[in-house]
Amino acid sequence: MMKSTLPPIHVVGGGLAGSEAAWQAAEAGVPVILHEMRGVRGTDAHKTDSLAELVCSNSFRSDDASANAVGVIHAEMRLAGSLIMACADKHQVPAGGALAVDRDGFAEAVSRSIEAHPLITVVREEITGLPPKDWGSTIIATGPLTSPDLAEAIRTATGEDALAFFDAIAPIVYRDSIDMDICWYQSRYDKVGPGGTGKDYINCPLDEGQYNAFIDALIAGDAVGFKEWEGTPYFDGCLPIEVMAERGRETLRHGPMKPMGLTNAHNPTVKPYAVVQLRQDNALGTLYNMVGFQTKLRYGAQAEIFRMIPGLENAEFARLGGLHRNTYINSPVLLDSTLALKSRPELRFAGQITGCEGYVESASIGLLAGRFAAAERKGEMPVQPPQTTAMGSLLNHITGGHLISDEEPGKRSFQPMNINFGLFPELAAGSIVKPEGIKRFRGKDKTIMKRQLMAARALEDCKAWLAGQDA
Repeated sequence: MMKSTLPPIHVVGGGLAGSEAAWQAAEAGVPVILHEMRGVRGTDAHKTDSLAELVCSNSFRSDDASANAVGVIHAEMRLAGSLIMACADKHQVPAGGALAVDRDGFAEAVSRSIEAHPLITVVREEITGLPPKDWGSTIIATGPLTSPDLAEAIRTATGEDALAFFDAIAPIVYRDSIDMDICWYQSRYDKVGPGGTGKDYINCPLDEGQYNAFIDALIAGDAVGFKEWEGTPYFDGCLPIEVMAERGRETLRHGPMKPMGLTNAHNPTVKPYAVVQLRQDNALGTLYNMVGFQTKLRYGAQAEIFRMIPGLENAEFARLGGLHRNTYINSPVLLDSTLALKSRPELRFAGQITGCEGYVESASIGLLAGRFAAAERKGEMPVQPPQTTAMGSLLNHITGGHLISDEEPGKRSFQPMNINFGLFPELAAGSIVKPEGIKRFRGKDKTIMKRQLMAARALEDCKAWLAGQDA
């Protein structure tokens, strides 16, 4: 059984980032006290008291580590002994080229692992202010649903206003209420991913008339008001579907409802004008979520409008869509390169509250925060991952890679970011070379090769960084 005489690290928040931070620190041999308010005080979006509960999609997105930035960060986290990735892999459900999970099984696995770790103590309590200095090393990973009292304490301490944006929850449909005489199973371009078959999505086809009627209904739909969050910007990666519809009649047909890579199994000669996809949401395959259909429509309007979709005329919803407030700090100004608050270096921030967006991104920042805090507790110097890695590039964006306007120094422009190859440093000159035997080397080919080279470099550099940590 593990034992340690070191003072504990405190972690505030038991979501993806907090759970990963606690795990990494404890695995490094440092005791951890994990404070989680659910069980004492709930939130508007969570349904259980489990650690690492997923409140939006059940997808961790692409698992392709050869040419996709999200897949690369998955692979790096696995190399680093990530608890979140281990539990996700154990509880995956079919999702084409993506890694999706049975949300209940996943959260329960994370909770069991954390609660069973001999160096982790879970305390169910709400932290209403910044942790006292006598706590010493503390990681604040309270996420998008930071309690109002703690959010106010953070604003007071930092002198910076926390910004908010809407994170929307997509509806979930009972599988047996979907009309499979109209819909069909197929992954886009028949892509086979982890645990998948190439037929991992249910597809609902719309012709031009049905699509236009659906767009009209979305635009006219009764939506939740904006009184509490007036003027709050949306994060473009998670726009409500009705907001996308308002931005242009063809927006959805070139976004979540694009028909490319799909052939209607019931009518192969007629290409759908648009397609709604549903992805398996639990291991039993009884629930499917509407991909990209995050919404702020009121419940009654949702049920009426979504039943206009062919195949969903009789849909029964296990959960309708909703919204929750997301809070994040101005990290490039407030945090140093190890995620420590410059004004109080014993405090670190991790997860979505730092301004990263996405499950794995949040967990990866928790992973780094846990490792940095543990190194300091053991009298070692925290070493950041190279910027050539996915984790390093995301860390760099959060803590210093974001451009701050010299012309408008008082204007805050920092926005949440998913991991993407645009955050990675450029390849060395001459790295991209036309393969032998290829006559035409087009721009698309160069882009694919560039991403493959960046992915390979990231994984090699991550391995070297981790080897240095373990030496």
